[in-house]
Amino acid sequence: MKFTLSWLKEHLDTEASVDEIAEALTDLGLEVEEVVNPAEKLKSFTLGYVEKAEKHPDADRLRVCQVRTDEGVKQIICGAPNAREGITVVVAKPGTYVPGIDTTIQVGKIRGIESHGMMASEREMELSDEHDGIIELPSGEVGERFVDWLARNAPEKVDPVIEIAITPNRPDALGVRGIARDLAARGLGTLKPAREVKVEGSFESPLKVTIDEDTLEDAPLFMGRLIRGVKNGPSPEWLQKRLKAIGLRPISALVDVTNFFTYDQNRPLHVFDADKVQGNLRVHRAKGGETLVGLDEKEYTFAPGMVVISDDAGVESIAGIMGGLATGCTEETTNVFLEAAIWDTIQIAKTGRALKINSDARYRNERGIDPEFNAQAIEQATQMILDLCGGEASDVVTAGAVPDVSRAYRLDTDRVQSLVGMEIPADTQRATLEALGFRLEGDMAHVPSWRPDILGEADLVEEVARVASLTKLVGQPLPRVQPGVPRPILTPMQKRESIARRTAAALGYNECVTYSFIDQKSAEAFGGGSDATMLENPISSEMSHMRPSLLPGLLQAAARNQARGFMDLALFEVGPAFHGGEPEDQEVLITGILVGHTGPKDVHGTRRPVDVYDAKADAEAILAAIGAPAKAQIMRGMNAWWHPGRSGKICLGPKKVLAGFGELHPRAIEAMDVKGPVVAFAIHLANVPFPKSKSTTRPPLAASDFQAVERDFAFVVDADVEALTLVNAAAGADKALIEEVRVFDEFIGGSLGEGKKSLAITVRLQPTDKTLKEKDIEAVAAKIVEKVGKATGGVLRG
Repeated sequence: MKFTLSWLKEHLDTEASVDEIAEALTDLGLEVEEVVNPAEKLKSFTLGYVEKAEKHPDADRLRVCQVRTDEGVKQIICGAPNAREGITVVVAKPGTYVPGIDTTIQVGKIRGIESHGMMASEREMELSDEHDGIIELPSGEVGERFVDWLARNAPEKVDPVIEIAITPNRPDALGVRGIARDLAARGLGTLKPAREVKVEGSFESPLKVTIDEDTLEDAPLFMGRLIRGVKNGPSPEWLQKRLKAIGLRPISALVDVTNFFTYDQNRPLHVFDADKVQGNLRVHRAKGGETLVGLDEKEYTFAPGMVVISDDAGVESIAGIMGGLATGCTEETTNVFLEAAIWDTIQIAKTGRALKINSDARYRNERGIDPEFNAQAIEQATQMILDLCGGEASDVVTAGAVPDVSRAYRLDTDRVQSLVGMEIPADTQRATLEALGFRLEGDMAHVPSWRPDILGEADLVEEVARVASLTKLVGQPLPRVQPGVPRPILTPMQKRESIARRTAAALGYNECVTYSFIDQKSAEAFGGGSDATMLENPISSEMSHMRPSLLPGLLQAAARNQARGFMDLALFEVGPAFHGGEPEDQEVLITGILVGHTGPKDVHGTRRPVDVYDAKADAEAILAAIGAPAKAQIMRGMNAWWHPGRSGKICLGPKKVLAGFGELHPRAIEAMDVKGPVVAFAIHLANVPFPKSKSTTRPPLAASDFQAVERDFAFVVDADVEALTLVNAAAGADKALIEEVRVFDEFIGGSLGEGKKSLAITVRLQPTDKTLKEKDIEAVAAKIVEKVGKATGGVLRG
């Protein structure tokens, strides 16, 4: 929203400076985006008087002038055709920046003769495009600042232009009067009385208007009047200058009047060439398929339900958005029909968005205009047209009725303290609301018709605080509600998620946050994609199903990074996965992926592809951090998207799965368009048992004073026996004494024979109550051999 200072002063009696006004507007919530003040760039120019002008001895078109300035007589060489003795000019002395030529004036020589400044033209000072000669002033005192002379004799040339950003909830500030009202409430001046106009019609309008019954909801009021015998042409200079200052192009007097009220009072209007209207006007909903060439010379096709204005020939205007070219006013227009109507804001927004029209009328009508000003708007606009174009006006034609927007809310003057934290006297609060146009009756505040954003008691408090200035708000520490240390507010699961997230980050992973919904193809590749997890109203076809796993989102992120040249990645995410349509089918996972290699190429050759053991180590590190039991089993039986021979799951028994890890299946990697080996882990956070003790301290270190003993065993087993089966059997021989079992060697071939292999394990025995003797060790060893033999059919290797 742009306006000039002089335009603002048409509504606000103020002596405040531009800087004071700009600061107050921003503080009031009408943020100033830009202030263009022509006086700032002209403040160094002064007036001078040419006492003598002679031809340059070495140039026919140059004259050597003796110019009297506030610093004495200066010699200035000028090439302007009107440089002569006896004229008052504008002087730029050495050191003055000239904006029109982007140059700072210096003392220089022109054809051997010194010049101490320049005499400026209007274009050189960016006042206009005039550059045929230097400025000649009819009067002026030598040494006076040129901006001071302009302020007295041509104030429009130094009129500052202010641009503010308007939030959607403040349509009243889309008019200069609404801005002036806010500034007056702040105390920066006095709001001038509203102008009341009444134009008596001299005849009955032959052009009638009707609104279809099914359209009244979106078009509650239409007022218009015929003005005949007008003479359209260029608008007066004052109106053209005002429109040009805010970036509008003057078109004609009739159109410029409507643009003036659009910005002056936030009141969009429209004018039809009445001689081009066939029959009467009808406001109705489009059936669909109708077309109209708008004033912007583009053709628009209407969808069913859009509100339009038609005559007997067809659609002539897009209601509240744009008029039609066929009935637009031209210089030949002599009879004009002036329209002022009220439209539903949502309907305007939908139609404008669908037709992709961005007009000043749409911008204001979709935010809301003052319905009670409608009658006065058509009177004021009629009077201006009569003043500028002549003619005579008919009676006003009305269809529909003014919408009832009256409402009132209780003003509780104590709520400013409780809601905002400011102490404002009750009398000041009431005076503020009255200055903003509220009508107070007792403790009830009646909302003005131009403020559709006021919808409750809290909004009254906001208005009071806004005008008083929130910069006066002083921060106060909140009193402690209860003594001592407050209870923790995080649940155990929230704490676990935080610990898992921190641990993954410490391991070198980068956290991702992806959407909880993915495309059906990706969901099916990871065990989902059923109707139970399908969204009823998806954002797009690529987000149609809830994710059954966090892996698809992470793999898509990896693919995007690889497409941009980042091939080696470590990514993780903490979030929900969905295995069905019910709340109990949702679980929280932490999932990580490693893609590519362990690091960049180096001279030592330490770089290698990531493998299953990298994922296993990271999964175990996170499990340890969140308190998972140390004695867990590694088992097979992973889902189809994992590599069948290079994956496993960490369990506390066959049914208690804590995590899965391993290499992803090549088909899954190819389907997600990811290059290179990919290993991953997925930890079921809720499956890890919570500690039975809720102590805030760490448990004591469980250390034994007795010497640990390690024994090695080599078993000959069938080639298809898994090492895991052998390890679990050995560990179960004495769960209290055996601390760890690990495989350290595998041998196939030689004297073992076909279909046999040798697996060597180390068993670590850790006593807690006594030192082990040889017979104790032999007894455990015998149990290990027995257990392994029963579980695998293996025998000790001789």
